[in-house]
Amino acid sequence: MAELLGGAELVEASTDGEPGDKSRFVNGVERALLDEDADIGVHSAKDLPGELTEGLMLAAVPRREDPRDAWIGIGSSLDDVPEGAQVGTASLRRRAQLFAARPDLEVEELHGNVDTRLRKLAKGDFDAIVLAVAGLRRLDRDDEISFVLPEESMTPAPGQGALVLQIRDGDEGALRAVDPLVDEAALRELTAERAAVTLLQATCASPIGVHAQVDAQGDCMRIDAFVGLPDGSEWIRDSVEGDSTEPTLLGAELAQRLLGTGARDILDRAEEFAT
Repeated sequence: MAELLGGAELVEASTDGEPGDKSRFVNGVERALLDEDADIGVHSAKDLPGELTEGLMLAAVPRREDPRDAWIGIGSSLDDVPEGAQVGTASLRRRAQLFAARPDLEVEELHGNVDTRLRKLAKGDFDAIVLAVAGLRRLDRDDEISFVLPEESMTPAPGQGALVLQIRDGDEGALRAVDPLVDEAALRELTAERAAVTLLQATCASPIGVHAQVDAQGDCMRIDAFVGLPDGSEWIRDSVEGDSTEPTLLGAELAQRLLGTGARDILDRAEEFAT
């Protein structure tokens, strides 16, 4: 990213908080921006909360990496995985969809960075783990992937595969610096996903998947969503299509459809699993 910004100087941001708490990464970068120790902050879009911090703005979304989830371990497809296989993930979204597709699986908690999780898999602690394709590719570890989970059985997390560049409000110099990196399709997709999540009042811990995709012509957008209980016993899937130039409206339409079919009740009950 520094190279794409013309050789910008990298500033290390502190990360206060508990391990596994994604907000600690966001908070550290935002603090560096507000303290003027940095001019441009880089976030994983799926870690960024729906409500933006006062004094800061989202300035650009670069070209998006593959947003799908990857299966690493035993099996060549989800149907091919042996019955009762032990699968590691810390994500309630992944847990819910794994159980929805394969209720026989043993899904267990797995925390840590990518290297830590892959090491635990190699040690035999699990038969398989699920990670983001984008994260593996950025670390040149995509050769570890056994297969990519199809979106019809594993809807990605909102913002997965996307990066966000954040700056201070009114910083015209920083805005000009990031402008060449703006990818219009990625920006529209992320805008739609964040609109849906905001109206659903979901958090980064909610078992919800939302993925928007602009077509090759750039005119039409499709948004798919999943909301379910972490044990896979109940879930809703829905999708909408429409004009890609109206991403906020499309995200809102999808959220309203989900709410109309019981998503709020499922999300409320899902919180009981997380506590």
